[in-house]
Amino acid sequence: MTIFTSQDSALLLIDHQVGTMQLVKNIPYEVVKQNAIALAKTAKILNMPVVLTSSQETNVQGSLLPELQEILPEAFEARIQRAGIVNAWNDPNFSAAVAATGKKNLIMAGVTTSVCVVYPALSAIAAGYTVQAVMDACGSPSELAEEVSRHRMENAGTILTATDSIIAELAQDWSTPAGSQLIQVLFQHVLPTIAA
Repeated sequence: MTIFTSQDSALLLIDHQVGTMQLVKNIPYEVVKQNAIALAKTAKILNMPVVLTSSQETNVQGSLLPELQEILPEAFEARIQRAGIVNAWNDPNFSAAVAATGKKNLIMAGVTTSVCVVYPALSAIAAGYTVQAVMDACGSPSELAEEVSRHRMENAGTILTATDSIIAELAQDWSTPAGSQLIQVLFQHVLPTIAA
């Protein structure tokens, strides 16, 4: 069993674009958005490498979520803008950016699960990486599309996880300075507020 740490992991956020996000129907839009923001903040707090990518930004897919630019300005500036390659892994700029992180554990989320996440996950595993797909920071146009994509990824060796679970896995200890920041991220973006 592989436990991911901030020292051996990179975050890949794929196509969290303002237009593409409208295709998500199996999970509320705001849930996917807030979880993607939480992952971005987690990577920033832990100083983890982040690779962002988008597809056809000048078309209906639109730009990446503006919050990603605010949280991760350097990663946003260096984002891989694909001309139309469906599987981001097949864009040599993307796979080279992932390799340049030097990390073999990849935390992956994107929109849609059924197109933009499933293929890079399969390709990364085939290339020797260990992949956790954060399923509540992803989404598909239908429950069926989501379900079959999950099965395909899991059957290929992708570890399916959720935002709160991966943040806790990376935090390891809430009492550390980073851990105390991460628990604030959880309660700001992911978990319902605990009633006083």
